[in-house]
Amino acid sequence: MPEGKVNKAVVCPMCGEMSKAEIYTSVNVTVNKDFRSKVLDGELFAWSCPSCGYSARLTYPILYNDMKNRFMVYLIPKIERFQLCDKELEAKYNNLRNISKRVTSDFNSFKEKIFIFESRLDDMAVELTKVAISQTVSKKLGGVTVDEGYLSMYDRESNTMGFTYFTGEDRTPYVQTARLEIYGKSKEIVDRFAIKDKKLKGFIKIDREWADNILYRYKRAKQIEKLNKLKE
Repeated sequence: MPEGKVNKAVVCPMCGEMSKAEIYTSVNVTVNKDFRSKVLDGELFAWSCPSCGYSARLTYPILYNDMKNRFMVYLIPKIERFQLCDKELEAKYNNLRNISKRVTSDFNSFKEKIFIFESRLDDMAVELTKVAISQTVSKKLGGVTVDEGYLSMYDRESNTMGFTYFTGEDRTPYVQTARLEIYGKSKEIVDRFAIKDKKLKGFIKIDREWADNILYRYKRAKQIEKLNKLKE
């Protein structure tokens, strides 16, 4: 897939002047490896006003395609839909099989998905693990709010993975590591309760909201199993 490059009109928030910015609607990092680093370090989204020199990071829809690792991540800022079915896009890649396709609503989640799939991990299991570990972090810190977190480390040899959470009202960073056994348990839950999700077509949004829903199904099933045992 060739890179989709277009020009976009941008109004500088500092001086109010209008200019054009060169943006990419899609990148294929298997064909052009340089785009990987440009995406992850934010260079591809960097913009400077030609009139006053004001610098900013633009946010716009972009499709990240990694054919080697067999995944595609679509960044669509502020998207709330769980499933994105783009007929034109699906027709374009209808010959692809076993490709993980995700849609994300913000830059940090976009980068995290890339890291997860490059690490050959199941992002559904990672999301469940993230929620479980966030509860541990909240207890450690006296019950502070822990809503946002990202996978920041994965080391198979040392049997550990790490998450960076933003805690409390001031969003203080907190890093917590965990053994991969927790991820393994999460994978078992996903394999049992996310069968339909794995079969969905198009780009799907796997995030905290999705993980909370799967955990609800899991806890409900455990309660039913407990009640059935009591009736025996």
